[in-house]
Amino acid sequence: MTTKDNIIIVGNGMVGHYCAEQLVMHGLHESHQIHVFGEERHHAYDRVHLTDYMTGQDALALRLHQDDFHTAHGLTLHLNTRITQIDRAAKTVTTPDGTLPYSTLILATGSLPFVPPVPGNTGTAGLVYRTLEDLDLIRAAAQNAQHGTVIGGGLLGLEAANALKVLGLNVSVIQLGSHLMPAQLDAEGGQALKHRIEALGIDVRVRHTTQEIQSGTTHRHKLVFADGTSLETDMVVFSAGIQPQDNLGRQCGLHIGPRGGIVVNNQCQTSDPHIFAIGECALWEGQIFGLVAPGYTMARTVASLLSGDTEASFTGADMSTKLKLQGVDVGSIGDAHGLEAGSTSYRFIGEADGSYRRLVLSADGKRVTGAVLVGDNSYYDTIFQYVQNGIAPPSDPAVLILPRGEGAELLGADALPDTAMICSCHNVTKGAISSAIEQGCTDLATLKKDTKASTGCGGCAALLKNVFETELTARGITVDRSLCEHFSYTRQELYSLVRVHNIRTFEDLMLQFGNGGLGCDICKPAVGSILASAWNKPITDPLYIPLQDTNDTFMGNIQKNGTYSVVPRIAGGEITPDKLIVLGEVAKKYNLYTKITGGQRVDLFGAQLHQLPAIWTELLDAGFETGHAYGKSTRTVKSCVGSTWCRYGVQDSVGKALDLENRYKGLRSPHKLKFAVSGCTRECAEAQSKDVGIIATENGWNLYVCGNGGMRPRHAELFATDLDSETLVKYIDRFLMFYIRTADKLQRTSVWRENLEGGLDYLKDVIIRDSLGICAELEQQMQHVVDTYHCEWKDALTDQEKLKRFRTFVNDSRPDPNIRTELERDQIKPADNQPEVAQSSGPVDWTDLCAQSDLVARSGVVALHQDAQIALFYLPDASGGGRVYAVDNHDPFSHANVLGRGLMGDLKGQPVVASPLYKQHFNLEDGTCLEDADKSIRAWDARLHNGRVQIRARAVTAKAEAVLA
Repeated sequence: MTTKDNIIIVGNGMVGHYCAEQLVMHGLHESHQIHVFGEERHHAYDRVHLTDYMTGQDALALRLHQDDFHTAHGLTLHLNTRITQIDRAAKTVTTPDGTLPYSTLILATGSLPFVPPVPGNTGTAGLVYRTLEDLDLIRAAAQNAQHGTVIGGGLLGLEAANALKVLGLNVSVIQLGSHLMPAQLDAEGGQALKHRIEALGIDVRVRHTTQEIQSGTTHRHKLVFADGTSLETDMVVFSAGIQPQDNLGRQCGLHIGPRGGIVVNNQCQTSDPHIFAIGECALWEGQIFGLVAPGYTMARTVASLLSGDTEASFTGADMSTKLKLQGVDVGSIGDAHGLEAGSTSYRFIGEADGSYRRLVLSADGKRVTGAVLVGDNSYYDTIFQYVQNGIAPPSDPAVLILPRGEGAELLGADALPDTAMICSCHNVTKGAISSAIEQGCTDLATLKKDTKASTGCGGCAALLKNVFETELTARGITVDRSLCEHFSYTRQELYSLVRVHNIRTFEDLMLQFGNGGLGCDICKPAVGSILASAWNKPITDPLYIPLQDTNDTFMGNIQKNGTYSVVPRIAGGEITPDKLIVLGEVAKKYNLYTKITGGQRVDLFGAQLHQLPAIWTELLDAGFETGHAYGKSTRTVKSCVGSTWCRYGVQDSVGKALDLENRYKGLRSPHKLKFAVSGCTRECAEAQSKDVGIIATENGWNLYVCGNGGMRPRHAELFATDLDSETLVKYIDRFLMFYIRTADKLQRTSVWRENLEGGLDYLKDVIIRDSLGICAELEQQMQHVVDTYHCEWKDALTDQEKLKRFRTFVNDSRPDPNIRTELERDQIKPADNQPEVAQSSGPVDWTDLCAQSDLVARSGVVALHQDAQIALFYLPDASGGGRVYAVDNHDPFSHANVLGRGLMGDLKGQPVVASPLYKQHFNLEDGTCLEDADKSIRAWDARLHNGRVQIRARAVTAKAEAVLA
């Protein structure tokens, strides 16, 4: 038996782990023994989302692989182990446990935080923000503290400031330079970001040099600045840049750059051809890349070279960045600073909302070379495609950053070259999509499975669908507009069928006009919404529960850790001091994170499923009602103070906002609806970015429609002027009902308007001039909704049967033990990950789990079994029995215990559950994932026996054993 050569990766951060994945993808684990060394005790985790750890996410959820990736592929992982020496002559590495030979050595040691030599920077005055251990120290320092300071106003510094704010501290940011994020933003962009950060209550001080840290009088420490001023604080976090962790390279004599960093060539080789360096420890042409994406590109280069691709090379990396800092959109693309000789710029400054956009062009004006975005990243994807693919700018390049009512700045799918990156998570280009279609793929779901496009963050879903359908049409292939495999109709057609045939249930609609089956996570919520819009029946009705996504089922927005947010209605933004106090008391009692929303409400985050009834009981007792923040329905009516307080106001905007929100609350629609009322043309309520916007005039109200401030921003269009209150309401009634009748599923009013044949003039003909003769009917429908309004939470709290849904486990009163704020090492229960797979060589006894009455027809509940969470889905039959499916509750994609709250249905005849978070589908028979064959959940045998639900462990196949290992 021959001994395999060793490939050793030093560093188990994001880049080191990704490199290991790439080596496996190229099959190098079969020809080599791969060792990975990490100094931290943790498995590789997502440093990009470290702040989530402060908001209650546990360390396990940040892991890059929840399953045992290394064991499954024969890799050896050495955690909490430091390489102390590299012997290049002997080709060995030394650890405290001994030496190990290598044939190839890959250094992915990353970087260290740079801490300036400021006197006094020790203890709680010398913290850094880099690792989970660092965050633990910060959290400990925040105990009994009131104020925290971050020195450094770059990307990581603002992330650290956000973490301190999450911990409940008052926060200051100290920046040596003239503006924030100088690496990504120009001076104007940095200034715009400063204003927005300060508006969030964070103190920002630029051009400040810290000379010394002394003991404080009112706080633990005192920062003394070069200008003679000072600041007292309880803790200091340094985020003043990074320095490459190149000590191993120095020790063994590799070529090191003048300012640090292991010098590499285009193949990521160091001065020793057997040693590679990737990520933040590597210096390529004098550059250190401080983002994870270039490190990934380096890792792919090395893996390709080692597998025999002699052409593989690293030729630099795009440093474009799109992110949300402190809730503020920030984008930097290409040559954001306009450093290219002769470059010119267009700038848009929105003083009303503090937004800033800069577009950079080449000297000849034929190329878009860069951009800066602050406050609105919806422009990012389009501009990025122009920069990356060298697409000639429009005749008026300014349209790429200016607000455009018709969306003219958007780039059509047919204009994108084959090299255009559609899904950056999985490097899927337009060419790859075209190739899949050429090979016979005519189904979007199959395309996602084959290419993995839109199976990462999902942010490219709309663009992917657009490109896919454009490519099909170009080939003369008819694009199927059916809602899904269960209904060969559009949403608009199904709405008409429901109204005309007086259909009241999903089952009746399926029987009369469906294609058979249980339905799916596309048609069930769509039909649920149609039934709610048409008849305004409570969504808590047992007939409608199986149709609802988790948000509507439990009347709260699910968060990524499986908890929910609570948003009571605050109509028009008007609230009494007593009610504000109640919100604060509830938040403190249940340990909820609070946030003021853009719609002038208070959002309470982190409520567990079993807490929701108790929380809402207290809120309803205080006079609140549901705010429908979880539904595709009317959300908010934002308002300024109008003529009541403002010297410029010409009408009572608050009173009008209250009237409108109370009229349209509870209205179910194809997508969420947002309103705003401004008391004068100064437009402080930003009415022209809403689905329905009203602006006061001296003579009445101007009505604007079909605006959108979301992913595809669109200014609302002026629909009618100087309306009296009665006419205003009448037009809004008609407009909303016509939209509900004719829009596609999940289609905002802005997109509906853009697709409306005849445009705004047609809409005016229908709504104002009653060209279709339906206005009286539209008004009547709306009045029915108004007259039959009910608070959905009040409805649920008065029905004990409905309250049974709000149990974490149907057979145990405990809360979910895996939702916690800190992960203790060596105390991880099996349910924290995928539980151990039970294997049996003979019969296994059935285990009694719960009563049949605990189940919910055509939906899911969760039971606890020996610390494993089991999701139970029930399909009843006419005899009172039926089929029960049992699978693990743990979602391998989101790493949250939420599958029991997913929608049950079928796809191509297979019973499935759709994850409530990211919508992957799992076969309820065997637990396999339809979108990713490498992912699976455990399935159990289940039966009904004498009114009880029983399960037993199922022997697993070799394939399932490997997946679940």
